[in-house]
Amino acid sequence: MLDESSPFYDVQICPVRDVIDQIGDKWSILILTGLKKESLRFSQLKRNIPDISQRMLTKTLRSLERDGLIHRHVTPTTPPRVDYSLTDLGRSLVQVLEPVAGWALEQRVKIASSRAAFDQRTD
Repeated sequence: MLDESSPFYDVQICPVRDVIDQIGDKWSILILTGLKKESLRFSQLKRNIPDISQRMLTKTLRSLERDGLIHRHVTPTTPPRVDYSLTDLGRSLVQVLEPVAGWALEQRVKIASSRAAFDQRTD
């Protein structure tokens, strides 16, 4: 059982927080799962995730590349062609994320109902 002396509560020494902070955000999950089947160009990723801004997509892709989860391949053409694909590390993460995404898909109606009930409370 975790208590306040656990390293998970200390941001400076927690071995998990830094990794979870990066891979736990919605954009990272959507990008990683979107790259599961094939490599994609920036514009394809943007079309697949229409509510992400260009700035946020760029920032998230750079962060995922820095963490070794995706690979950025530049083909020197005019203009340059840039493709993104999962690394072995990224593929191993997607295998873990898929059950969570499946659970979210199965439970989305219940969660929406619970949110609506909560939002209508007056206490």
